[in-house]
Amino acid sequence: MLNMAEGLARLEELAAHPVVSAVARAFADAGRDLAIVGGPVRDALLGRITHDFDFTTDARPDEILALVKPISSVQWDVGRAFGTIGARVKGEQVEITTFRADSYDGVTRKPTVEFGDTLEADLSRRDFTVNAMALRVPARTLVDPTGGVEDLLAGRLRTPIDPAVSFGDDPLRMLRVARFSSQLDFAVDPATLDAIAELRASLAIVSPERVQAELVRLLQTDDPVRGIRVLVETGLIEEFLPEVPALRLEVDEHHHHKDVYEHSLTVLSQAIALEKKRHPDAAPDVPLRLAALLHDIGKPATRRLETGGGVTFHHHDIKGARMARKRLQALRFDAATTTVVSRLVELHLRFFGYAEGAWTDAAVRRYVRDAGDELERLHILTRADVTTRNKRKAQRLASAYDDIEARIASLREQEQIDAIRPELDGNRIQEVLGLRPGREVGEAYRFLLDLRLDEGVLGEDEAERRLREWWAARG
Repeated sequence: MLNMAEGLARLEELAAHPVVSAVARAFADAGRDLAIVGGPVRDALLGRITHDFDFTTDARPDEILALVKPISSVQWDVGRAFGTIGARVKGEQVEITTFRADSYDGVTRKPTVEFGDTLEADLSRRDFTVNAMALRVPARTLVDPTGGVEDLLAGRLRTPIDPAVSFGDDPLRMLRVARFSSQLDFAVDPATLDAIAELRASLAIVSPERVQAELVRLLQTDDPVRGIRVLVETGLIEEFLPEVPALRLEVDEHHHHKDVYEHSLTVLSQAIALEKKRHPDAAPDVPLRLAALLHDIGKPATRRLETGGGVTFHHHDIKGARMARKRLQALRFDAATTTVVSRLVELHLRFFGYAEGAWTDAAVRRYVRDAGDELERLHILTRADVTTRNKRKAQRLASAYDDIEARIASLREQEQIDAIRPELDGNRIQEVLGLRPGREVGEAYRFLLDLRLDEGVLGEDEAERRLREWWAARG
């Protein structure tokens, strides 16, 4: 939340930054209005260090380019049609945009670009009041026409104008509500929530790629659960990820089971905590977080109410993996992310089957082989999937997983467990058995692979002997 004294001190630091000073001086000398705008001002007031240098001005794009050329090492004008000129000033990237007064047709997200004449009008067209503040430079005057400071103090997210109008102009802003709610840890104004619930169907005009990008940004925050709750409570998530609210299964008086939706949110939170603990300097792991959120989406389709009050979800891992793949493809996720997430969903129950019995080296090898490159993510997801309130059970599962990680480490020291393959390759199999390439070579390869998984390293001579025995037994 906002500490006014610290926030004002940060604003002073921002205004005094060499990059800001250089750009401000150039525009002031030309008699042009210039202000730092949006996120940098918000973050400075929140006492955060910012490395964004976003400016807005009454100068038109051609004049902006002329003014920044003498003070920058490189310039780019790919956003010229939208009034934006980019440049590198003193080694930092800056973007300077002409005041805008856009209008929307309500059919697409593409605005009719219109340049404006005043800073206040430009600010009123932005998404949220906390992003609609500006710091005029070099005068260092805070401009806040829509009450952004008050909303920062209150920890509140709302639109500068009627939310129905704002979201009607650009439905993507509804998704941004969820993201900023999580990013800033802010509550959402009730009228804003009501407008999202009313206008959620208008998200249909937003491309899947844009929806995906906002979902990713939400998952990259420290606490995406807050934003996901906003999406579910308003119904907006039904428009692009209906599998998540479907996890809110009805519970009757006879059949009792966990609230799968709340369980999934807890798993997501626990996965993020483990991710940060195990890899503190790494970027947010979006595929892992997607898998944590979606790992149980197969449960509604596989739910069975058994005689006597039991509830089963047989094969929900397999069903969920297929559902995850289909949904991520619809959201235009890349093939690598889609494959990783669906594989983690498919494998997330594997450990619990092993945990019921004694661990064998063969079981450990197969676990590693099946997880492949996703073993570390599977470690995190499996540990996070324990949400029982039974402390004894939770401790037993944690100890069992400590054991499997120790066993994997031990086997790594003894053999190449991460790259398990038969000790004879396809060419050698053909030589030993006198075969041509074909189905039988594949069968022999699989026999040797199973042997390797079950018994570990045997040596080439022993592997060849066992291969000959297997082949002879086939007749």
